[in-house]
Amino acid sequence: MSLNIVLIEPEIPNNTGNIGRLALASGSHLHLVKPFGFKIDDTRLKRAGLDYWQHLSITYYENIDEFFSINKDKNMAFLSSHGTTNHWDIPFESDMFLIFGKESVGLPKTIIEKHSDKLFKIPLYSKHVRSLNLANAVSIVIYEGLKNI
Repeated sequence: MSLNIVLIEPEIPNNTGNIGRLALASGSHLHLVKPFGFKIDDTRLKRAGLDYWQHLSITYYENIDEFFSINKDKNMAFLSSHGTTNHWDIPFESDMFLIFGKESVGLPKTIIEKHSDKLFKIPLYSKHVRSLNLANAVSIVIYEGLKNI
């Protein structure tokens, strides 16, 4: 019973560190797709991930193309504020890949268009909130997934 957390071009080291800690706590595998908005040895990343980083199950990719080439046959769900289906309707399965975009702009438009049938959102109940913090969004989806697999 595990899930895969995929961060496409993460920009904020604190978020990535917190998501790393979440990955370890939830038994998930973390996939990080370059380019990053920080150096992987950034002290902010290490501080947020505390002393857990060395225990993570983690894979690094040089770019989006490499990620999709290696994982082309995997079951994936894509999270975006542009989704029309709520995250609790994801057909969660063990070993599923949950794909999240970078903090500033989310998933690239090409991915949203290509995978529109697998695009999900976390509902927001205020018109004053554009999106959730990436680490919070990943937490919500991962634990919903664990509940359902």
